[in-house]
Amino acid sequence: MNIKNLFRPSYLKIAVGISALFAVIYLISPSFFELLELKTIDARFRSRPPVAAGKEVVIAVIDEKSLDEIGRWPWPRTTIARLVDVLTSYGAGVIAFDIVFSEPSDHSEINALLSLPALEGFNQGKRKYKGTDGPPPGFIDYINKVKADIDPDVQLGNAIKNSARVVLGYFFHFDKDAVSKEGLELSHNYHDVEVLKQGEANILSASAIETNIDVIAKDAKGFGYYNIVPDSDGSVRWDPLVIKYKDRYYAPLSMQALRAYLGDPPLSIKLSDYGVANIKLGETSIPVDESGRLFINYYGGQKIFPHYSIADIMNGRIEKEKLKDKIVLIGSTAIGIYDMRVTPFEGIYPGVEIHATVIDNILNKQFIVRPQWFGLLDILVILGIGVIFGIVIPRLNVVAGILAVISILGGYVYLSAYLFNNEGMLINITYPVLTGSIAYLCLTLYRYALEAREKKKIKNTFQYYVAAPVMEELMKHPEKLKLGGEEKELTVLFSDIRRFTTISEGLRPNAVINFLNEYLTAMSDVVFKYQGYLDKYIGDAIMAVYGAPLMQEDHAKKACLTAIEMMDRLNSMRQAWEARGLPHLDIGIGINTGNMVVGNIGSEQKYDYTVIGDNVNLASRLEGLNKLYGTNIIISERVQKEIERELLWRELDIVQVKGKTEAKIIYELIGRKGIPHMEEAVEAFHKAVRYYRERRWEEAERQFNAVIDLKPDDTPSKLYIQRSRQFITNPPPDNWQGIFITNR
Repeated sequence: MNIKNLFRPSYLKIAVGISALFAVIYLISPSFFELLELKTIDARFRSRPPVAAGKEVVIAVIDEKSLDEIGRWPWPRTTIARLVDVLTSYGAGVIAFDIVFSEPSDHSEINALLSLPALEGFNQGKRKYKGTDGPPPGFIDYINKVKADIDPDVQLGNAIKNSARVVLGYFFHFDKDAVSKEGLELSHNYHDVEVLKQGEANILSASAIETNIDVIAKDAKGFGYYNIVPDSDGSVRWDPLVIKYKDRYYAPLSMQALRAYLGDPPLSIKLSDYGVANIKLGETSIPVDESGRLFINYYGGQKIFPHYSIADIMNGRIEKEKLKDKIVLIGSTAIGIYDMRVTPFEGIYPGVEIHATVIDNILNKQFIVRPQWFGLLDILVILGIGVIFGIVIPRLNVVAGILAVISILGGYVYLSAYLFNNEGMLINITYPVLTGSIAYLCLTLYRYALEAREKKKIKNTFQYYVAAPVMEELMKHPEKLKLGGEEKELTVLFSDIRRFTTISEGLRPNAVINFLNEYLTAMSDVVFKYQGYLDKYIGDAIMAVYGAPLMQEDHAKKACLTAIEMMDRLNSMRQAWEARGLPHLDIGIGINTGNMVVGNIGSEQKYDYTVIGDNVNLASRLEGLNKLYGTNIIISERVQKEIERELLWRELDIVQVKGKTEAKIIYELIGRKGIPHMEEAVEAFHKAVRYYRERRWEEAERQFNAVIDLKPDDTPSKLYIQRSRQFITNPPPDNWQGIFITNR
């Protein structure tokens, strides 16, 4: 098992645990990360391509130009009345005021006239006052008639009546200590919302109301509140389409203006136990949340809707076609008359334009929707990200993991932007992205903790058994190491000192240890040079593995080069030992390649990283055969096929080793190519072996003698000469195949 796959269940548990935590937070308090989510919504708005508004809504603005030409705010009600008349003459479809007229106008001039001393007594019912007969008959009635005719409030009320298209604004108080100023609006049924089904909905409730005075309001087309409720960061993203007051439900200015524009279709609200189920205007179903709020689909910054200065309107500087049959909203954009809000696009945005946006959203069905079942979708996404990360991340390296996280979370963000831009759907970004980010961070920290532990384990296991470059590679890339048992093709090298027991008997114990340590150190260095794994010392024997723990494509070749250099190093050391009076050492080496089981073998308390299997045993048997053939390095047929074109070898024999029924061809590894006279001797030896197997004993004997002429100390040739002579006098059976059966 690859170490990066160890503890995968723990990875999954961590990721799912983090997802479950975020899911619980979401269920208990969805607004826990509300500020972050609000900022992602703003980013979606700002990154969205421009959206064109409809042509039905325009805004008559109280701007700086109007204040300069008409005068400072508040304007006299007569000016407002004249504005209503002008807009009516322009053919405006609906005139809606983002203004409330909650106080009567000041009649100071008329009141001063009526308070003159000459009229004071008359007004108290006296015919004479201070020797006079008082004012002429009918004077007081005349004054009262004049007062009524010039009363600005009356004039505005008359203008509203004559226009028959004016919708007035009002507002609610939410402070418990506020005092209501209720007017005729509350008795007009056409602005009251029809409730189709009762429930315990969590609707915004008001404590008091501020309405228009009766003389102005009595003939209005409709009424709507203009309360705007910002989010926790002060930005306006939602518009409450219903507010509860004294067990009745009321609609906003935007809705009432649109209702008047459409010919007064029915406005209804359906309530349920979980909240507002539905709000309908005529046949149009308006998507709202459980509190009855509409998510405002802003189209951009200021002046998405046409703005016309009231000064230009009243002075005839605006073409009538621009106002004809339009919903004309009247509100302020002048900085001095503060009605500015914060929106996703701008920090200073006219409140009246928010009402215009809501009207256009509903009229043209340009909604951003977040169905109430999206809460369940959010939970599933949060949990799904944990499961995906718990499965995917452990299987990837750091770079691939980061790319996967960026791809998954980036893809989700892209999907949310696509749905927002093209489908008008609002899905939660914050919780899934935070879940994924925190899960990845925790998984990464957990991985580093595991890797630190595994690296320590690797170091403790291999630091004395592999070369420094191999150790460095293992520490850099522990995922390349598999500590669990697996079957793998590897090469095993065994080496052993000939007659070491006899040699050691002639030395003192301390000298034996020093002598052996010097030899093993030199041989181990050669193993490390060719990136072999020094599996173990077995007394004076060495066992090395190639192809593990790190994979090597040419492990057989590296093992053979190790054997050749071990012999070269031994020859050099012999000269130094001879000078020091130490005995002559000779070694045998066996090398085999094949499938074997590699991994940690042992108990929980103590284990070794080693190899086991028949092919390991064969390497040991090959090493032992060197004693029989008088050779130093014997390799198997599988090894020979890997190095046959690069190194010098010769086919030695066909043997059946102890405990095996199948015969094996064995080869002697002689060294690197280019050794003087050796290639000629090898060719002659192969020719002699061919004669031998063809039962041509005399020719074989002559040919082996020819080999000895080239290589006088060639023990295998001497062994074959002895066999050939035996077969001359005592031929083998007819089914003989040249196989030599050994007890080694």
